[in-house]
Amino acid sequence: MKKVISAIVIIVLLGIAALFGYKWWQQQQQPEVVTEVAPPQIASEPVVVPPVVETPPAILHPITPTPPTEEPLPTVQDSDQALGQALSEVVGASSWRALFFPDLLIRHIVATVDNLPRHEAPSKMWPLHPADSWLATKGADGSLTLDPANAKRYAPYVAMVQQIPVEKLVAVYRRFYALFQQAYVELGYPDAYFNDRLVAAIDDMLAAPEPQGPIELIQNKVRYQFADADLESRSAGQKIMLRIGVENARIVKAKLRQLRAAITQTPAG
Repeated sequence: MKKVISAIVIIVLLGIAALFGYKWWQQQQQPEVVTEVAPPQIASEPVVVPPVVETPPAILHPITPTPPTEEPLPTVQDSDQALGQALSEVVGASSWRALFFPDLLIRHIVATVDNLPRHEAPSKMWPLHPADSWLATKGADGSLTLDPANAKRYAPYVAMVQQIPVEKLVAVYRRFYALFQQAYVELGYPDAYFNDRLVAAIDDMLAAPEPQGPIELIQNKVRYQFADADLESRSAGQKIMLRIGVENARIVKAKLRQLRAAITQTPAG
């Protein structure tokens, strides 16, 4: 009997031990819970980001306008008579009547100067009448070239350019410069400087190549284009220099160098 009771006691003790062992094993399988403690909040000053201020481009070629001596300048819209009179005295009355549009002078001059370094300079914005005859060509499709006689179409313009006294032209430019600048701003360049654009247009035309030999053309509907891709990609101003012929272009370039020197206060190159 005692042996039976002892066996029962041993079984009960083993059962209790097994139960506690199972509980301990369960606790070991539970993931450890880590409590994250938020860092203390430190009051800070708000970060102030300074506004971005765009700096207007620097003026490369400043020019000093001549203040009016008798009466103030007219508005851009009402300047045709005063500027026309001044220009006719510089270029000559006959050239003025024959070659210039007398209306919207400042706006047309500003728009043309701005367009010359671009690929297109629409003739409707020119202050000058286009040449009154068709482009002179030689040959036919496949062997079409610019006729050297085409240069004669520009003889009146080149003759006028050749006799212009640059110092008088620049004096008129300085006198009316405030209106040129205002028209340039109204064209869409509030932070740009018109004299810088004029110098850029002059430099572009001075860089026009002087082809040796006939210039080949192709006809695209009613318009002629240069067959040479490099020439066709040139600016509107350089294409004008190509069309007027090498000799005329050299005369115009010489006058442009004088003008550039006068409006930049640098020696003519």
